Amino acid sequence: MGLFNIHEKKVINELCRKSEAIGKDVSKEIDELFDDLKTDYDENKIVIREFNDFVNEIEKKLSPQDVEKLHSFSTRLNKVKRCAKKGVEAVREIAREQKKATKETVREHQEYLYT
Repeated sequence: MGLFNIHEKKVINELCRKSEAIGKDVSKEIDELFDDLKTDYDENKIVIREFNDFVNEIEKKLSPQDVEKLHSFSTRLNKVKRCAKKGVEAVREIAREQKKATKETVREHQEYLYT
């Protein structure tokens, strides 16, 4: 005699299927958002380098105060770049963790049902 009757097994199987479907949907959405974010980041990460090159090019023509303002602005832009990069890395990590959690949930349902 099994631990679960047929109705309980059907309910557990349905919960497993729903959990897996929800997990896959969430993973798909996260992957799409990650791809969009990474594409935008990759397209724009060169801007900082171009801006720094421009600053180096024009700083000889500016007053010391303006050069200082430009360098300050450049430093703040580099912080924005680091923040964006951390955001991309965080979304990649979330995507990986979501996939692992979905697989683990499905595995646990199956173990629970068939033991």
